[in-house]
Amino acid sequence: MRDLFLLMKDFRPIIYAIALGLLFFATSFSFFTVTQATLIGLIAFLVTLWTNEALPLGAVSLLPLILFPIFGVLDLESVAPNYSKSIIFLFLGGFMLAIAIEKIKLHEYFSAKLLSFFPNTPMGIIYALAITSALLSSILSNTTITLMLMPIALFLSSNIKLKIRFLLATAYGASVGGILTPIGTAPNLILLGFLEDKNLPILAFGEWVYMMLPIVAVMLLVIPWLLSMGVRNECVKEVGGEVPSLDGDQKRLYGIVIALSVVLVGNTFMKQIFDFSLDEKMILLSFGLMMFLPKVGFLTWDDTRNLPYEIIFLFGAGFSIAAAFGGTGLAGAIALKLSFISTMPLFWMFIIVALSVAFSTEVTSNTALTSIAIPIFYEFAQNIPGNQGTLLLMVATVAASYAFMLPIATPPNAIVMSSRVIPIATMANVGFKANIIGIVVVAVVAYTLWGAML
Repeated sequence: MRDLFLLMKDFRPIIYAIALGLLFFATSFSFFTVTQATLIGLIAFLVTLWTNEALPLGAVSLLPLILFPIFGVLDLESVAPNYSKSIIFLFLGGFMLAIAIEKIKLHEYFSAKLLSFFPNTPMGIIYALAITSALLSSILSNTTITLMLMPIALFLSSNIKLKIRFLLATAYGASVGGILTPIGTAPNLILLGFLEDKNLPILAFGEWVYMMLPIVAVMLLVIPWLLSMGVRNECVKEVGGEVPSLDGDQKRLYGIVIALSVVLVGNTFMKQIFDFSLDEKMILLSFGLMMFLPKVGFLTWDDTRNLPYEIIFLFGAGFSIAAAFGGTGLAGAIALKLSFISTMPLFWMFIIVALSVAFSTEVTSNTALTSIAIPIFYEFAQNIPGNQGTLLLMVATVAASYAFMLPIATPPNAIVMSSRVIPIATMANVGFKANIIGIVVVAVVAYTLWGAML
């Protein structure tokens, strides 16, 4: 009897996940088709398992391969390709580079150099990481920047509480800064491409920056302050100090990192000026594989055991959920259910749109969610007078990048989760507060400033 009790105790988190999935299925059954309600129930089940960590992250992320075909949501041939999307190889290349930086301890040099510009306190370091990550992510991919900064954030301190906050500051800073320019993150480009397809006015580069600057500034003041709560009195004597000198291997890898940065920046401007560029996924994978070249790189194949394969599976799950949204017609059905938004006062319309997008993208890729959400809200935007319809689409786009709760929500979240340091429950707790802050900031700025700017 005692053994049975212990067994039930071990299975309790899984039972909770099943119960919550059934509850969401039963609640949705009256409003959607059976298949759509099943998808909603399965998503609730998966999110609960991700959050309570009843099963390993990678194991939960592989469940769509089994559950979606069994319950008739998508067949296996439609689910499996989502686990080999081309963007996954960008992460592979970035992770290889990050492992090399860690292996030869180049992150110690970067850490000391970065911290020499900010106060040597927990709050100062958190602001340093968030601001640096945000500014770099405004001109380069926030995914790439998080990959490059994670080794620094991870090894700044041996204090686990500080490690978690430093990693979250890096990820959240990247997401915040990514919206500052049209090229900072994929949702921005999706919106601009959609506006171009619909022959709607497109913001110039400078106009976009001008409109997003108030949001980014406020978020970079508030989010690091939020992250510093509870750790301001932690000891950081081990952090900082003199900038160490570089040995031969470190100088060589430092040169490779500089070369990568130059290539990425040049590639970005080449796309703007000549409308031609290399695929960033190929660039990152090439530099990652360079780490195995004799006399050039620093890795052996045994080092790949440290690759966070669970994050690759996590992205596959996210892409699978996005595909299921479209395949089951759930995206269109949700649009019909949200038709009441078009009759609301403008400010509350912004709040509802930001709220629905920010929390929806917690369970799928923000890129995939933006591709679904923009056409949905465009149906409402057509009935809104003046430029307010465009503002609505911009609110939805920004909100897609400001989902901070779960690793599946944005690439920066997933990358720092690959450190295996951050409990998902901690990210969910801090991220929920950050979500609410982001939603309110976006809605207030859109309502009070954007209308006058356009």
